[in-house]
Formats: sequence, C-alpha cells, structure tokens
Amino acid sequence: MKIVKEDVVTKALELLDEVGLEGLTMRNLADALKIQAPSLYWHFANKSALLDGMADALLEHVGRGVSRGEQWEDRLCRIAGELRQALLSRRDASRVFAGTYPISENILRVGSLIHECLLDAGMDDRRASWSVFILSHYVIGFSIEEQALANVPDEIRQGRDLEADELLARFPSATVSVRGVTPENADERFAFGLQILVLGWKALPLSQDSSKAGFR
Repeated sequence: MKIVKEDVVTKALELLDEVGLEGLTMRNLADALKIQAPSLYWHFANKSALLDGMADALLEHVGRGVSRGEQWEDRLCRIAGELRQALLSRRDASRVFAGTYPISENILRVGSLIHECLLDAGMDDRRASWSVFILSHYVIGFSIEEQALANVPDEIRQGRDLEADELLARFPSATVSVRGVTPENADERFAFGLQILVLGWKALPLSQDSSKAGFR
C-alpha cells in the first residue's frame, strides 16, 4: 500500500507518544511504517522537516471556532488555551515546536488569528508581530514545564526528600514558589499568565511612537 505524507505524520505522532522526541528517529519511523528509509525521505528530507509537519498537524483544530465578533482578549485567550491543549495532547509535543519556526498552513493560520486579535487591540503591525511570538513563547514554555513538572517525583517537588528539604530550608522565599507550583493548579497558573499579558497589552499607548513607553 502506498504511504502518503499524512500517514507518515500520523505514525510519527503515535511514535512520539511511545518513545519521546529523542527516541523518534527516521529509521524507527520507517520501521514502524514498514517501509524502506528512502520511501520516508521522499516525503520528508530529514527529521527537521518531519518535525515541521508534525507541528502543523498538532495545530489542525486550534482556533477553528474563533469569531472576530468576539472581544479580542476573549479570542486571544481561547486560541492560547487551545494551543496549550494541542501541545499537551502528545508527549514532548511542546518540544517539537521549541526553537523552530515552521512555515506551514496551520502555523500561519493560527499566527494570523493571533495577529488579528492584537490589531483589534489597537496595536500597529510591528508590536502585533512581536506580541504573536511573545504569546507563542509563553504557551510553548509553559507547556514544556507543565509536562516536565508532572514527571517530578512528589517527594522532590514537595520538599519531602531530605536533601531537597535541607536546601529549601535555606531559601524560604524560593520554597514558597516551589510549593506553590503544582500540576493541580496548572490551569489557574496558565490563566494568570495570560491575564498579565492581556493587561500589559491593554496598557500600551495606542500611538505608534512607542519610545515614550520604553520601546525602541
């Protein structure tokens, strides 16, 4: 049976769940598809190109129900929330995005939706384009840490490990932060971060002369 590009991406995402980003190689993907490596390289020249295809597929459903009739901040928060859920839907999915800038249909579609929200907030194109990446980096970074935190043993995270307990006793302010960040309050923390970003954007002057606000 002929393998099409969509089949490759689907199997790659399944394999990502099984072996993680480090374990995902072109060789074991070809084996999982029961094809020879040259057939795989016909669709994706290398692992970087494969990751771009996987990133695009992960965003397939993000922002589909967004209406420009809604308030810009409501749309923005909804898109950010859907992006986060997409990145949490697969093991290491956030790391697939981190440090890469794929140019593909869904990536550009979601980026355009975010950009439109920020234009509706009164920004010029320059600040809106920066803000698209600021929001994306926040969601990607939060999702990476969220998945990592879920794998930290409770005794370490809560300071019940003797060595960790000794260190935490030396830095009481940091201890409050460590114990205040748990997998259980991830939704609340994520919403709080979005609120800070939205409030910051609302506080920006509408003038394109941003030098008075500390911009260059």
